[in-house]
Amino acid sequence: MVAARLRIALLLLSVCLCSAWARPRLEPTIRLPSERAAAAAAAADDETDDAVGTRWAVLVAGSSGYYNYRHQADICHAYQIMKKGGLKDENIIVFMYNDIAHSTENPRPGVIINHPQGGDVYAGVPKDYTGREVSVNNFFAVLLGNKTALTGGSGKVVDSGPNDHIFVFYSDHGGPGVLGMPTYPYLYGDDLVDVLKKKHAAGTYKSLVFYLEACESGSIFEGLLPDDINVYATTASNAEESSWGTYCPGEFPSPPPEYDTCLGDLYSVSWMEDSDFHNLRTESLKQQYKLVKDRTAGQDTFSYGSHVMQYGSLELNVQKLFSYIGTNPANDGNTFVEDNSLPSFSKAVNQRDADLVYFWQKYRKLADGASEKNEARKELLEVMAHRSHVDSSVELIGSLLFGSEDGPRVLKAVRAAGEPLVDDWSCLKSMVRTFEAQCGSLAQYGMKHMRSFANICNAGILPEAVSKVAAQACTSIPSNPWSSIHKGFSA
Repeated sequence: MVAARLRIALLLLSVCLCSAWARPRLEPTIRLPSERAAAAAAAADDETDDAVGTRWAVLVAGSSGYYNYRHQADICHAYQIMKKGGLKDENIIVFMYNDIAHSTENPRPGVIINHPQGGDVYAGVPKDYTGREVSVNNFFAVLLGNKTALTGGSGKVVDSGPNDHIFVFYSDHGGPGVLGMPTYPYLYGDDLVDVLKKKHAAGTYKSLVFYLEACESGSIFEGLLPDDINVYATTASNAEESSWGTYCPGEFPSPPPEYDTCLGDLYSVSWMEDSDFHNLRTESLKQQYKLVKDRTAGQDTFSYGSHVMQYGSLELNVQKLFSYIGTNPANDGNTFVEDNSLPSFSKAVNQRDADLVYFWQKYRKLADGASEKNEARKELLEVMAHRSHVDSSVELIGSLLFGSEDGPRVLKAVRAAGEPLVDDWSCLKSMVRTFEAQCGSLAQYGMKHMRSFANICNAGILPEAVSKVAAQACTSIPSNPWSSIHKGFSA
């Protein structure tokens, strides 16, 4: 009996000694590798605003008109995410024309929604830059923190320091190398990247994330955005395809029946609906990029979707979204996991056709014989006539320059991945002004032809030569409001 007890005591003693040997007692400041990793994770979870510097957000809706409802809805939704995430209004700068919420066509006056069952996203949104204050000049001045360059508006700028994180979200129409604005001129890729380089050279941010919703949005950064200025960008589409509107009439999911317009954009609602739900302390930029890329792919067919892309300093994508847009405390329990998914979309509408959906729905719903129906029919026909005029004019100019066989091939040529749209951006802008002076405004639809003008420049053709053939192609500027150049040129 005594021997048995002794054996048990010795066994217990050996277990304790082995445990002590396997896990030595260390000084409080020393950690095993596993403990260091756990401590780092805990520290990341406990990050405060001070730990990540000040968070800044610049939100831009680059269009106007009720038929472009979705862009301002996107921006208002983004504001609500920033606000719930803990960003202060003094650090959130909003550009929106502000003609949607109180439009006579809005079925819910004073309310903007971004989802068929969604609540109001307009409430509380700062109106920093509205109407004609939504301009390229003001956008660049805000990014650079240059108050003296502003024209109108609240005067708020990104007055950031070297430890700050900046988030930019831009939702609008676009084309190869260009983004729309409700004012002229439009925003060109080379100018935007130059501003980002200046911001970096000034040492006034630690890192900057840019989310861009527009057709051919990849072309804004393709071959232009350096990978060493701490800017990480994702785009709704690659350099040669359209992005997509969603929650559109006649599609699924569709908006409430009283709405004649799309409520959101596919890429935009994908990142925002993900951000609405998750604890963003646990989700990285890369994880959100992958989730949005999958959702925007149109069930991998791309029939109703696009290729979401990423550019710039890709190493930044391991950072948590929390560092840029904060996180809603109500989502603390919703940890991100890799197999998360969001509802897929069975249908979406090409961004360039979303206005046609609106004008058609408006015409279709009105009673036959009503004066309003005749006006709606006139609007629809003017939009279609403008499109036809721009398409045929560009095609004819290409044929006159390069011949009827080679013209279409030259105009539609796409450069290899990684190359910028054009070698000489000044030539591109001159080409646009030359075309518009003879043929009328490109407007939001005509941005699709920027690649054609870029290819004419890349072929060594001078604007003076284009002016001569444009005069042959366009004997007059159409009288419809879309073709009018009284508001200025696109470049």
